[in-house]
Amino acid sequence: MIYRFKQIIKKIIYNAIYKWLQEPNTQIEQAIIANQFRLMKKISTPGEMPSFKDVGFRVHSQFEEDGILLYIFSIIGTTNKRVVEIGAGNGIHCMAANLIINHGWEGLLFDGNKYNVERGIKFYLNDQSTWLYPRIFKQAWITRENINQLISENGFKGDIDLLSLDIDGNDYYIMEAINVIKPRVIICETHDVIPSDLALTIPYQSDFDRMKGLHPEFLGVSLLGMKKLLDKKGYRLVGSHRYGFNAIFMINNVGQDYFPEVSVENIHDNVYTKKSREKTWKEVKHLPWVKI
Repeated sequence: MIYRFKQIIKKIIYNAIYKWLQEPNTQIEQAIIANQFRLMKKISTPGEMPSFKDVGFRVHSQFEEDGILLYIFSIIGTTNKRVVEIGAGNGIHCMAANLIINHGWEGLLFDGNKYNVERGIKFYLNDQSTWLYPRIFKQAWITRENINQLISENGFKGDIDLLSLDIDGNDYYIMEAINVIKPRVIICETHDVIPSDLALTIPYQSDFDRMKGLHPEFLGVSLLGMKKLLDKKGYRLVGSHRYGFNAIFMINNVGQDYFPEVSVENIHDNVYTKKSREKTWKEVKHLPWVKI
């Protein structure tokens, strides 16, 4: 009888979550979703919890990362609700925006484009959720030589909850260099046209611009390359969005039961990655990639 009651409760919760996930555009709806995830964790085993493909939604992220990140932090909790995003675009459509605007996170955002940063600053100054304490948004050309100073001089050091990195270029070298912060979760773009069994990145060039380089797709780092680097830093690969290039890593002492390690091949097992690789890898495989 107790078992049947628990199953009924689970079904009610699951149905409610999936209904709200269709259009979770308000703070109220997202608060409900987060609390339902926490309740689900209490009454379910790790194996009964939904996968990333079932929880994604987009409010400010480019794809469904807003929902995935809300799910992750509903399950593992937060420590200080601090996020650093490198390559934030205009700051309105990025990984950190939903957490900042709808969940009260403190953010440090960087982008190299002056107009993106000006637009983002104006947005956060006028948004009703952030105007009283606007988040820090800085224009900077990020290099491995300046990244730690840029982060620390803006008041971010030590443990944070989330790091997002997407600069379409020296991603590997920037991630390798970062040592002033210790994020619990990392989300970063990787280059999925590179085959799953190759650990490759571009050569380091501090002023790298993909549109002025050898080929627009000669950029970034393969997922295996980023995994090898973050393995050394104490992280495991736990998933990605549905297209397989925005990868999610979690520090090893957090959430292992609910977010076990997955393989690079698992992440790349999607139609988008397979089609992109089939079309593009042959165009760039001869270029001077650096083996990691």
